[in-house]
Amino acid sequence: MDRVDEQIIRILRADGRIKNADLAQKVGLSASACLRRLRILEGRGTIRGYTALINDRSASAETVVIVQISLERQTDEYLRRFEKAACQCPDIRECYLMTGGSDYLLRVTVPDTASYERIHKDVLSRLPGVSRIESSFAIRAVIRPPDI
Repeated sequence: MDRVDEQIIRILRADGRIKNADLAQKVGLSASACLRRLRILEGRGTIRGYTALINDRSASAETVVIVQISLERQTDEYLRRFEKAACQCPDIRECYLMTGGSDYLLRVTVPDTASYERIHKDVLSRLPGVSRIESSFAIRAVIRPPDI
């Protein structure tokens, strides 16, 4: 990645719907050269996709639950099995392998606490290798990155 690639990424973070011609002009490339670089960034996985950012206040109200998961063991097999199963759960919006007191940190969004109770019982507690689940409900977002 060079300075131009970094500019392309910075501009796309601010406006993912920018037209290629406008993007090219902003970074000082021809439209075809800009598109070529963009396709390379996508092909390498640097740019993984594009999304719409939804204002929580205008969308349906959701409760954010931060969940800490501890596994029975931290072997490659246990980690792989857990991660594969977690990726299949649409209620899990984010999943991070952690250092410290728990093995994984999850962000789960639900419409209400009854929905989370169902997910806790039917999904999270049945993920492979789970030995402990600790859940915290967010009261409100104070700082939230624009890409979440």
